[in-house]
Amino acid sequence: MIKLTWLSHASWLIETKDARILLDPFFADNPKAEAKAEDFPDVTHVLVSHGHADHVGDVASVVKHSGAQLIATWEIAEWFKKNHGFENVVAMNVGGNVPIGDGTAKMVPALHSSSLPDGSYGGSAAGFLLKFETFRVYFACDTAYYHDMKWYAGGADVAVVPIGDLFTMGIHDSIEAIKLIEPRVVLPTHYNTWPPIEQDAAAWANKVTAETDAKPVVLKVGQSHTLELVRGL
Repeated sequence: MIKLTWLSHASWLIETKDARILLDPFFADNPKAEAKAEDFPDVTHVLVSHGHADHVGDVASVVKHSGAQLIATWEIAEWFKKNHGFENVVAMNVGGNVPIGDGTAKMVPALHSSSLPDGSYGGSAAGFLLKFETFRVYFACDTAYYHDMKWYAGGADVAVVPIGDLFTMGIHDSIEAIKLIEPRVVLPTHYNTWPPIEQDAAAWANKVTAETDAKPVVLKVGQSHTLELVRGL
């Protein structure tokens, strides 16, 4: 069983048999967030897709409260080691795999920029392909549409894709991405945090149903969706 909880913006909690994983925690300066860093004392891993403030905003607080292992690109990992003294850090890069609880995380490309809050270079932006047994969950993270998604994530059981537009792909391009990836279940992310990325998630879900074979799942902030391994999605 895998449980996905949308914490608003692009922040997700992924729970498996042996791991509690936070992706891009951003709470304190997030007008839509209902959670805060100290709510996650038992998180085992923190994944960071890129260095922008709306993705690393609460990384330091979460790691300090939980002792979680930080997994990020080399540049971001080194920045947190230097600026926050973190030691339980995995520095990796696009194409690499790392063990994560009872599964693995593969860092895959994302078409996006990446710089840290102080202006430091953040390396390449990335997404993550999580694999638990034979079950695969793809977090596209902040990205434009690109055709190689089919190569990196094609056939994933679940895809989490941005729909906010302006800074990432919007609704139209997300539909094209879903057609490439062909997941069984798809969830939207990175939208409705601020007016520039407001989107009608219900309209998006209707387009997913009409134009793809995927099942759209739209979560409210703090709501979860449970996935049964292999079947019963």
